[in-house]
Amino acid sequence: MNAIHVLKSARLTEKANLLSAEFGQYTFEVFPNASKHAIREAVEKTFKVTVTRVNVIIQRGKNKRSRQGRPSMTSEFKKAIVTLKAGDKIELL
Repeated sequence: MNAIHVLKSARLTEKANLLSAEFGQYTFEVFPNASKHAIREAVEKTFKVTVTRVNVIIQRGKNKRSRQGRPSMTSEFKKAIVTLKAGDKIELL
């Protein structure tokens, strides 16, 4: 699998920034069919770093209501938290 078919984008939230600063963990939004091995290879090839661990989370959509009271849901997505070897960094900005 190409990195284009695995990684969608980097998740830049307050929690993700805290994880990257303190623990060397970076959060990416990935395609639903991506496996841990494919995510590891894609991050290593794209950013030229060494990955030590990959955690995958499927974030379920939340129930919402529109202004008219109609029920709907937000979309589901899959995210990966990638831990890098000590000393490695990814410049996302």
